[in-house]
Amino acid sequence: MSFVKDPAAELDYTVDWTKWLAGDTISTSSWTIPSGLTKGTKGESNTTKTATIWLKGGTLGTEYTVTNKIVTTAGRTDERSFTITIEDR
Repeated sequence: MSFVKDPAAELDYTVDWTKWLAGDTISTSSWTIPSGLTKGTKGESNTTKTATIWLKGGTLGTEYTVTNKIVTTAGRTDERSFTITIEDR
């Protein structure tokens, strides 16, 4: 997944784990946010199937990789990453 974001925007990004979970559910979710981006005012949250983070900031022309790591109620662990490119919009 990849996204384009304006440096002044504060936006939410969601990872949908539904297909991978195959009946399991998310127990915990954590995020790795690279320097230059910051967690937005609404922070992060998750349901039993999705994980969401609000992000703001970034430097024009820079591409950032954000990673979501989950642990399921059955004890499985996995992570998904996406890129955000900062451009004037």
